[in-house]
Amino acid sequence: MWRPPEKIRHRPASGLWPTRDEAARARLFAPLRYRALELAERTWVPAMVPWRAAEDGSVTDAVLDWYARFACGQPGAIVVEATGIRDVPSGPLLRIGDDRFLPGLEKIVQVIREASGGRTRALIQLIDFLTVRRRLPREVYLARFLRVTETHRLRLGMDGAEEAAVRERLLGLDEAALFDVLSDRERDDLDRGYRERVTDTDLPHIADLPARLPDLFARAAARAKHAGFDGVELHYAHAYTMASFLSARNTRADGYGGDLSGRLRLPLEVYAAVRAEVGSNFAVGARYLSEECIPGGNALAEGCEIGVTLARAGMEFLSLSRGGKFEDALQPKIGAAVYPYTGPSGYECMPSYISDARGPFGRNAIPAARIRQRLQADGFETPVVLAGGFHGFGQAEAALQEGQADIIAMARQLLADPDWPRKVRLGCGDEVRICEYTNYCEALDQKHAPVTCQLWDRIPVQNAARTQDGKRNMTAPPWSPEHR
Repeated sequence: MWRPPEKIRHRPASGLWPTRDEAARARLFAPLRYRALELAERTWVPAMVPWRAAEDGSVTDAVLDWYARFACGQPGAIVVEATGIRDVPSGPLLRIGDDRFLPGLEKIVQVIREASGGRTRALIQLIDFLTVRRRLPREVYLARFLRVTETHRLRLGMDGAEEAAVRERLLGLDEAALFDVLSDRERDDLDRGYRERVTDTDLPHIADLPARLPDLFARAAARAKHAGFDGVELHYAHAYTMASFLSARNTRADGYGGDLSGRLRLPLEVYAAVRAEVGSNFAVGARYLSEECIPGGNALAEGCEIGVTLARAGMEFLSLSRGGKFEDALQPKIGAAVYPYTGPSGYECMPSYISDARGPFGRNAIPAARIRQRLQADGFETPVVLAGGFHGFGQAEAALQEGQADIIAMARQLLADPDWPRKVRLGCGDEVRICEYTNYCEALDQKHAPVTCQLWDRIPVQNAARTQDGKRNMTAPPWSPEHR
C-alpha cells in the first residue's frame, strides 16, 4: 500500500473514558430519528467485507458468527457488507440478486436482533461492480488478449499484415517501443490487468447500464426489506459502478456523464426506483465520497453538491468516505487483480499509523463538516455518518458536539473490539482494545482472505473458531461486564 513520504509514526490515543453517567449524557449515546431511520444511539458499524460467504454468495455460519459478534456490542446500526445486486458469480461475497438468497439474509437479521437484544438496527449495503481481471504475463496478453487493430499495424509499419505477424512483432519489442505502439488504455490493461469502465459505451452491456441498474437495485432493496432489514445503503463510493458514474472522470456522452447533473442522473434514478419499491417506511441512504482524492476527480465542492442533491431526493442518511479509487492504485503482481485501496487515494480511505503530519485519525472530519454545513444551510437535516480513524470516546463525542457529523462510524476500531459501544456506554471504556492501525486487516482483504484482527489472537479463547490454516481466530474474544 502507498504511504506518505513523510512516514511519521502516530499512536492512537484513546483519551479519557466516560463514567456510565457521563456516557448516558453524551450525544454519542443519544437516540436519533430521521424519517425511517431510528437509532438507539449514534454508533455505526460500516460495511466491511469479511470474505466469509460461500462461493455462490450465500450466507454461511461464519457470516452469521461475524454479524452476531458485532451485534453483541449493541451499536446503533450495523451495515452488512457490500452485497452484489446481480445474480452473477462473484466469489465469497454476499449476493442479493435472487430470492434464493433470502433465507440466509433473514438469518443475518435474526442474529443481529438476538445478539443485540433488539437494540441494533440492521441495514445492508447494495453494490454493483464491473469486470476486473487479473494482470497477465506480458507474452500472454500480447499473444492472446490484445485486440489487434489497424492502428497497431500503422504504428508498426505493417499495413495489411496478418494478425499473427503483428503479434509476433509486438512480442519482440522492448518496453519503450511497445508502449509507443499501444494506446493508453492498452498500456493500462497490460500493466494492471483489464478493467471495465462506465465510459466503455462501445460495449453494449456498459452502454445499457442506465436502463438496467435502477431495476436491479430496486429488486435487491425489495429483497432486503422482505428479509427484515431496517434499511439499505446504496454503494455510491470508491471504485465501483455508481461511484464511477458520479465521478468527474465520467465522460459518457449519453446524458449520464459530463457535467455534474449528468453524472447524478443515474444515482438519482436508482434511488427513485428503490424508493418506489420499498416505500417511505424503510430507510434508504447512500455511501459516497466527500472527495475522490485523484487527479481530475471530484473535490469537496462536488461532494457538497452531491450531498445536497441526494438529500433533496429524500435519502435518510449520507455516509461519507473518501478516496479508494482504481485510477491511482498500485500495479498488482502478475496473477493478481488491481486493488483500489493501494494508491494515494486508497491511503486517504484507510490511512495507517505511518502517516503525514495530518495523521490518520479523523482525516475525513473537516470535509464531512463542510458537507453537513452545506446541507443545513440548504434546509436539510439529513444525518451525516462520518468514518475515518475514530477510536476514542472524546474524539467521537467532539465530532458530534462540533457539528461535524450526526453519527460516528468505526470500521477498524470496531473490528478490533466489537464491544466498544457497550463497554463505553457502561463505563468500561478502560477495557477497550484499541486498534493499532497497522492495516493488518486491509492486507487480508486485499488477498480476499477471511478478515480478522491481529489483536484477537493475543487473548486465549477456548474452543475459538479458527481460520482454515488454524492460525487466526475468526471472531473477537467474548466480553461481558459480569466478567470484570
